Amino acid sequence: MRITGPIAYIALYVALYAAFGAASPYWPKFFETRALTPQQIGSILAAAILVRLVSGPCVGRLADVFGSLRLVFASCAALAAGMALALIWADRFWLLLLLTLAQAAALAPTTSIADALSVNAAKPQIAGKPFEYGWIRGSASAAFVLGTLLVGQLIGPGDLTPIIWINATLLIAAACATALVPAVTTQATPNTEQSLAAGKVHGLFSIRRFRILIFVSALVYGSHAIHDAFAVIRWSNAGIGTSVISILWSEAVAAEVFVFFLVGPALIDRFGVHGAATLAAAAGIIRWLIAGVTTSVVLLSIIQPLHGLTFALLHLACMRMMGKLVPIRLAATAQALYAFSSGVVTAALTSLSGILYAQYAGAAFFPMAALCVVALPFAWFGFVGEGRDRSVSFL
Repeated sequence: MRITGPIAYIALYVALYAAFGAASPYWPKFFETRALTPQQIGSILAAAILVRLVSGPCVGRLADVFGSLRLVFASCAALAAGMALALIWADRFWLLLLLTLAQAAALAPTTSIADALSVNAAKPQIAGKPFEYGWIRGSASAAFVLGTLLVGQLIGPGDLTPIIWINATLLIAAACATALVPAVTTQATPNTEQSLAAGKVHGLFSIRRFRILIFVSALVYGSHAIHDAFAVIRWSNAGIGTSVISILWSEAVAAEVFVFFLVGPALIDRFGVHGAATLAAAAGIIRWLIAGVTTSVVLLSIIQPLHGLTFALLHLACMRMMGKLVPIRLAATAQALYAFSSGVVTAALTSLSGILYAQYAGAAFFPMAALCVVALPFAWFGFVGEGRDRSVSFL
């Protein structure tokens, strides 16, 4: 069976991100039902982050070496589903830790490989014209929210096993969806097969605009660290109720979907990738400066939708750049390095955020704004002329 057009890609992304939404918010609570202490839960989550940072680039590179993105993606998704199901019978810390790390290692490369398929390798079309990546990624964000809401209605305080069944089922669906995506090979040509893998990766970093893309994305994405770690605590301490907080978070997600579907592609077509990336960095400056000086619900409700720019618009600009700069045989590697770089910076800043917030409270948002200030000129000057580096050697 073959589904032509973008439907296959949407099915792949929807299944994958719905699986994330069904489980990611609830894993800490699930571990709590297994009688783990807060320290043990924190250890599992921290270790999973480290494993993902290592696994993503390594498996992404293997996908390029083997020249089969679909097979590697399906294998990873199926393995992650198996690890999730095994958690049902795990009731001890070390077994829970082992299974969680195995699932984290399997899941880490899936998003990068999916982006490599849709952005660099297969490039879905409809009626002979390129299908906008933002529509695919927007469907994924919406699916994440729906997955979270669905599981929230099915679980109870003492029974969180539905998250495992739904997570595993959706991951299997994502693995199966790869059969619908057009086959593509990323194998290197014969005259380049003798090159060492490390040499190819080094050649990827020899593209100046790819290095700038990594730098800008790491700074702007990393600037979300204080917000993601302490915004809810700051708002709660200011007397904002949980229902209002949930609305504020929903605003950010809704803006993300809106930008992916509608605004983002139009902005990139109108102002180019350098204009879109610059706008994302500028939005980050405004967002974090205001977040640092106020807990007014009115002002927060105004700046929360800027998440559509600080994340979704920048991601679209980066995907557009990589689609032009990166050769097919390095597609998964490039996507994994993109995710790895922002992940490392975000992890480091998240660790630092506790110190900053304890010392400066709301003013801890100001260094995040400073990161966006640094990123802004690189976005404006570094994202220009994204097609001119294609002649650079990748060997």
